[in-house]
Amino acid sequence: MAVKPTRRYESPRRADQAQQTRAAVTDAAKRLFLRTGFAATTIAAVAAEARVSVETIYKGFGGKPGLVRAICENELAGGEQRTRLPLTEPDPRTIIRGWGRLSAEVAPRVAPILLLLRAATATDPVMAGLQAEMDAGRLRRMTRNASHLAEAGHLRDGITVQHAAEIMWAYTSPELYEMLVLACGWPLEHYSDFIADAVIAALLPPAPPGRHTPERP
Repeated sequence: MAVKPTRRYESPRRADQAQQTRAAVTDAAKRLFLRTGFAATTIAAVAAEARVSVETIYKGFGGKPGLVRAICENELAGGEQRTRLPLTEPDPRTIIRGWGRLSAEVAPRVAPILLLLRAATATDPVMAGLQAEMDAGRLRRMTRNASHLAEAGHLRDGITVQHAAEIMWAYTSPELYEMLVLACGWPLEHYSDFIADAVIAALLPPAPPGRHTPERP
């Protein structure tokens, strides 16, 4: 008589606990990174802050680079949930303004971590590799956005998907947030409008004379 293999069962409660633990670890890591920097923050310190074992962090994240990835991914996903992205909207200006609002939603949560990462690259080759990875990931997201505009026929003549992606990549950089919001004190609403206005001017053809251009929300 054949014996049925044991089927692994994950209860909803256990899954919730795992998710809560992961959130506690990323929150603790973010607090410590911002408070003491990457170099001074140890995995042991994160574990103590989150009240988990060091082994739990290594198993779940693999170390500091994994923690940084998780923090950025969580904030990006949360921003997309909080900011309604109008991808089915026929007017590309409305779409781009939605991307501007998303940038203003995510940047205050992610840019400080990325700026710390940039500072750490001077002495830590692992962090330098991670920064290159994060930059490449953001460029891939911008390439998807640019492809969406191109497939809908919205890009101005002569603007390729690659060119459009690189322009959006530049305008969503943590360095721009640092200059305009952190250094110059711009309100996030102005920062959002600036990104949207700049990308619209760079990528889209001029609005036909007499055509109503949607106002900023």
